[in-house]
Amino acid sequence: MKTLTLAASAVAALAAVPALAGGPTIVEPDPVVVSPPPAAVAAPITYDWSGFYAGAQLGWGQVNGDDGTVEDEGNGIIGGVHAGYDWDFGNVVVGLGADYDAADIEFDDTDGSLDSVTRAKLRVGYDAGKWLFYGTGGPAWATADLAGTDYSDQGWFAGAGAEYRINENVSLAGEALYHQFDDFDDTGIDVDTTTVQARVSYRF
Repeated sequence: MKTLTLAASAVAALAAVPALAGGPTIVEPDPVVVSPPPAAVAAPITYDWSGFYAGAQLGWGQVNGDDGTVEDEGNGIIGGVHAGYDWDFGNVVVGLGADYDAADIEFDDTDGSLDSVTRAKLRVGYDAGKWLFYGTGGPAWATADLAGTDYSDQGWFAGAGAEYRINENVSLAGEALYHQFDDFDDTGIDVDTTTVQARVSYRF
């Protein structure tokens, strides 16, 4: 019994003695901080512009006529339909198309009006994902009424536009074109026309 008492006293005494200098020290590890995963970055939306399309356009046209002595002009609504095909080569888009516009743009001071414009179009553009910025040009044909007589002539046009894809099938565009018809149908009148139109297209 005496031996057990001595042993218990020794254990209690050892427990009360502070750790000696240089003795082992338990170091608590630093807490591990887990970084949150990086926020997901949405990939830019891109479209393949290749394929057929068709649609309609509507806008404003201004016509100028000059027979060498008298100049006249007129302006009014012009609109119609269009169709074409594009090839997407990555950053470059090349396309062929055709437009038809009906109009009744009367000259201000002379008896005459521009009745229609038809175009065969080549366009080359830059593919910017949802946007297509392009230049266009080609031959153009126009019909006009001059003093009650119908005339028609071939000329040329050039211009530029920007097209925006709303979704896979529908796009909206704005386009400005300049047209030139020299000596319109041998009348001696030079005619130039500027059109600014909004276009909507459905892509197949």
